[in-house]
This record gives sequence, C-alpha cells and structure tokens, in this order.
Amino acid sequence: MKKASFILLTTILFSCSSKADKSRIENSESSEIATNADDRTTEKDSSDTTLAIPADGEYRFDVAFAEWEGKSMGEKVTVVIQGDSVKVIYAGDGKLTAKKGEVLDEGIILKHKSGDWIIGRNREDVNLEEIGGCTGGPSMIDFKNKKYWMC
Repeated sequence: MKKASFILLTTILFSCSSKADKSRIENSESSEIATNADDRTTEKDSSDTTLAIPADGEYRFDVAFAEWEGKSMGEKVTVVIQGDSVKVIYAGDGKLTAKKGEVLDEGIILKHKSGDWIIGRNREDVNLEEIGGCTGGPSMIDFKNKKYWMC
C-alpha cells in the first residue's frame, strides 16, 4: 500500500513539475521570439520603462542638437517609419540650412549595443564605437522622447 501511494505521489509531483517546466520553457521561447524577431523589438531602458519603435507612419520629432546639450532650438523633423526603415525629413520650422522637405537622414532602425536606437546603413552598425552627436557615426533617434539627434 505504501509503495503504491509513493508511486502515485511521485507520478503526481513529476507531472506537476513537467507542466511547470513546459510552461516555463514555452514562456521563455515566446519571450525570446518577441525580443529576437527583428530590430523592432520592445526594449527596456535603465528606468525600466518599456520602449518600442512606433508603428508604421509619420511622426513629428524635435531635433536635439548634441552641441547644445540636446536643445531643439525650435527645429522639427518628420520621421517616416516603414517596417525597419526610417526617413527623417526637415519640417522647415527653424533656421537650418536645409530646405523644407529635404531628407536629412534615412536608413535602418537598429538597437545599438549601447542601448540607444540608431539610424544605421547596415546591420553591423550596432557594434560601432561612435554614434550620434558630432561623431560622424550613425544618428541616434529617441522614440520615447520623440527626438532626432544632430550635431
């Protein structure tokens, strides 16, 4: 009788454990798929707020000038997102030397190894040492604060 009870108890425990492991594996796999599917993944920043690339469409962003500590100086751009591609178009609201409607930047939306979103030319740009600001590297784009960074 004790042997049968032990076998039954062991079977129940093993079954529950297997279901928990299976659920944990499935959750892990779906999480991995969600974060590795492409460059449009949801990410977390240091303040633990969820960040994601906006859906396809047109958006108005401020220009953040690196040499002016991120101030916009009233400049705006239109950011056009289509898939993993992005195009940044001057809105003509300020005094840039660009003409209204001029494409300032375009490329692939990538998550740089630093955690910042960049507009890259190829997928390897995620590993570049210098990005944004006045470095000559890929431009940074801040989806959370709707800012496109320039020199």
